Amino acid sequence: MAHFARIENGIVGQVIVVNNETLGDLEFPASEAVGQEFIASLGLGGQWLQTSYNANFRGKYAGSGDTYDSELDEFVAPPMAEIVAPTTPE
Repeated sequence: MAHFARIENGIVGQVIVVNNETLGDLEFPASEAVGQEFIASLGLGGQWLQTSYNANFRGKYAGSGDTYDSELDEFVAPPMAEIVAPTTPE
């Protein structure tokens, strides 16, 4: 299965799965253009980039809320939120 991330303003909005047979069993990067055409044929607009579940390309598997760095051609996780220790009731 191939995974494609929808990018809006540099942020991953969602990730969908496309069957390898739909991609002609091509490997990345050749599979990306075929997948993008298929996604467009479904009426799903926007920029779709292939992501690797095993992080074989583009740095990491894209998750919702990640950013896409076009200069590095990589997905980047958002910075971890500060962890605040729970307060004890007085």
